[in-house]
Amino acid sequence: MSLSKFISAKMSAIDRALDGFLPKASTKPATIHKAMRYSLFAGGKRLRPILALASAELCEGSATDAMPAACAVECIHTYSLIHDDLPCMDDDDLRRGRPTSHKVFGEGIAVLAGDALLTIAFEILAKSSGSKRHTPAMMVQELAAASGSRWLIAGQVMDIEGEGAAVSKSALRFIHQAKTAALLTCALRLGAMSANATPSKLQSITEFGQALGLAFQVIDDILDVTQTTEKLGKTAGKDVAATKATYPALFGLERARAVAHELTDKATAALKPFGKKGDIMREISNSLLVREY
Repeated sequence: MSLSKFISAKMSAIDRALDGFLPKASTKPATIHKAMRYSLFAGGKRLRPILALASAELCEGSATDAMPAACAVECIHTYSLIHDDLPCMDDDDLRRGRPTSHKVFGEGIAVLAGDALLTIAFEILAKSSGSKRHTPAMMVQELAAASGSRWLIAGQVMDIEGEGAAVSKSALRFIHQAKTAALLTCALRLGAMSANATPSKLQSITEFGQALGLAFQVIDDILDVTQTTEKLGKTAGKDVAATKATYPALFGLERARAVAHELTDKATAALKPFGKKGDIMREISNSLLVREY
């Protein structure tokens, strides 16, 4: 199967599953459920859930068993975007080519929609059957850690505190690891855990995710200064305007591009134990390197 067909098939399956897991838009109070669905079905790349499903299949499991984990991670990711766009955070009016949640529903409902997506993620994951080596409780703990104050939220905090400040290379790397790579790696690990992955396979998957997640954020930083708002579906140039710590800001575009290539090479090298079975993952990582949005 070609990469485009693989991604298209997985996106359709993920959207169907998310639709089933979330309360219907008419469920009382309708406002919050409309707001949750507005952001969740706004046309994102679905990268993290796709990686969760691909990881499960790579470890000889099934996409069906991995689907609760995939959907849970996407709910966490969407909640983080809703909150990130708030006036008190990055203050953005556009996300995925549409007005952000707080522009449509108001700040209060946007905050609560993010809270609700964060909460329902754990309800969804708790319904996972887990596997012999990895229980549902272990998987819930995995997601809680990745999205908590030591990783996802830590990255957001340091991102805010780094605005206009002199940030070291090691601090910048940690910001990227925490706010982006941790949840992406978690998606891959949860997919592998649903497939009863051995410790060695889980370690390879983890190394792949950590490198891929860093590469993804470096590329995101590059696109912020090289692409248009129309192309990105969100406001371009925000990092520069907010004087955020990014690889282009610290090292320049040429070096940032080189780092993205190095990290992508490191990610694909981690897949060596899987042989040709890792081809789809390699294609995904290489496609992310040349993406334009």
